[in-house]
Order: sequence, then structure tokens, then C-alpha cells
Amino acid sequence: MSEIPYLSIVVPAYNEARRLPPALEKLAAFCRDLGRSYEVLVIVERSTDGTLEIAARFAAQQAHFQAVDNAVQRGKGFAVRSGMLRARGELVFYMDADLSVPLAAVPEFLARFETAPRADVLLGNRQHVMSRITRRQSWLRRTMGQTFNRILKTCALASLHDTQCGFKAFRREAAHAIFSRQTLDGFAFDVEVLLLAERLGYKIADLPVEWLNSGESKVRILHDSLAMLRDTLRVRRLVEKNLAPPPR
Repeated sequence: MSEIPYLSIVVPAYNEARRLPPALEKLAAFCRDLGRSYEVLVIVERSTDGTLEIAARFAAQQAHFQAVDNAVQRGKGFAVRSGMLRARGELVFYMDADLSVPLAAVPEFLARFETAPRADVLLGNRQHVMSRITRRQSWLRRTMGQTFNRILKTCALASLHDTQCGFKAFRREAAHAIFSRQTLDGFAFDVEVLLLAERLGYKIADLPVEWLNSGESKVRILHDSLAMLRDTLRVRRLVEKNLAPPPR
């Protein structure tokens, strides 16, 4: 464990007993063929379907996989933050357990880091003109996304592109600087992450991706939408507070 891996992949998981096993098999096969050192951190929120046991059994057979028991269920933002602060790789990705953005995107993002040494944060952008939406979200979830984007524009956050795409990559220094300051536990955490990246002066770029929507989203339509609205309306103030120097 002393070697610093080239790549870290963080996968938050909550009640993912059905989708996680095939995702882990795909991740293991992909990483074996990568030809670079790596680690995969599966960050398990307190689940009721055996997700932790599945992740732990798999990690016990894979030297570079870790199953991390968060022991609580605070939200995706908390799970991702936990993993990003544990990650040791030179380049750190987080992605959803359903692999809605296929792993074929990883080499494309790695290549961009190699050819653009000033890039610190790379975002999957489903609205990019070159993106491919292979399997679309339902009408209701598309409408929710459009409404959320209008809220971002109202809050002068439109420059943050496709905030809710669950596929993002960071250089290690940027990841730790951003996530050590990030505080939101819910689904609006992505907005906070990108606003922190901007305010900290990191170079951000978005890349096209293929998107295969999963019909088993963990988003609760009413509860999580209201929470996202609340957090988005206060995120700029929250970021300024977290960036302020400590009082003397």
C-alpha cells in the first residue's frame, strides 16, 4: 500500500446489491487491462440489502479494491467526499455504481490529463454536442433536470455546465483541496464541488460522454428535489464561508 497509484476510482454505493456485482466485475477487468497502478474504493453507506457484504467479499479477492463501511446513510455527497479524501491516486475519478457513463470514457479522460497538463478537473457533460445519449432518462427526470438547470441560471451558476453527471475526474491536489472544504451531503454536492473548484482557481474542462441511464435511480423525486433546491440556493454563501480564513 506504500506505492502511490496512478489512478483512484471512487464508487459510492447505497442499496446496490443488484447493480454492484456486475459493475465490480467490469471495473476489475478494465483496471487489469489498464497497464497502470490503481485502486478502487467502494464507499458503502449503511444499506439494507447486503451491499457492504458484497463489496467486502469482492475486495477480499482483489488486491487493489477496498470496501469502506461508512456505517451511516448521510447521502451521496458524504459518501463521495469520504472516498475522495481517502484516495491516493495521482488522478482521482468518482463515478456512479450503475456505470451510466461506460468505463471506455476513463482512457479518454486520462489522455486529456496527459495532453492538457494545466487541466485540474474534468467533467462528463451530457449536453456536450459530441455526447451520445444511448439510453435516455424518463420524461419526469428530464424535466427535473431542466428545471434544476434553470435554477442554476437564476443563481448565476450556469457556468458549471452539467453538474449532475456522475462522472468527474481530478488531479490529486485539486481533489483534496476541494473535498477537504466540501460539506453538503445530498445530491447538490456536485454544485458545491464545482463552485469550490472555480473559486480555488482550478482549471476546469468538460468532455463528451456516452450516457446509459439506469432506471433504478436512488433519487426520491419530491424529497431530494426539495433538498437540492434548498442546498443550491445557499451553496454560494456556504462556499464563501468554507473558503474564509479562520478567525485570528
